[in-house]
Amino acid sequence: MNTVTIDIRRAEPRDAKQIAEVHFEAWRGAYAGIIPHRTLTSMINRRGPDWWANAIRRAATVLVIEIGGRIAGYATLGRNRSKELRQQGEIYELYLRPEYQGIGLGSRLFAAARKKLADHGLKGLVVWALEDNDNALAFYAGAGGRDIAEGVEVFENKALKKVAFVWE
Repeated sequence: MNTVTIDIRRAEPRDAKQIAEVHFEAWRGAYAGIIPHRTLTSMINRRGPDWWANAIRRAATVLVIEIGGRIAGYATLGRNRSKELRQQGEIYELYLRPEYQGIGLGSRLFAAARKKLADHGLKGLVVWALEDNDNALAFYAGAGGRDIAEGVEVFENKALKKVAFVWE
């Protein structure tokens, strides 16, 4: 009998190539048809393995979920960047490779990210999601987030609404 381990841990520079792959696959899946193609491609291409290795070395908090030695997803987190919201912590990104979505791994990574923020003494949490990203909206609402604020992101003169979910 084979045992497959699922591990959530802090990312290391050696993980950069696999995180870049997750980023590429997840962003293509999540944002194709939402963010204009040229902008989406540019955003993805900016974040190759070197970019991720530097982010990890600069002490950015990046968590990975690893299954049998393969990184299935990542989360980036830290202090809330929105001064209008009182929550102290923010999950900036939480993405899984498409083949690992819908089986509970995102919930496990989300819980680990929340715990990491709490361990750093940050009270409350905010997560932003594009309003057209139905999967993200359903995930965060299902995780108990309250939709309390809206904003706008502009991509190639296309304004897209974003929604803030919060947890106390």
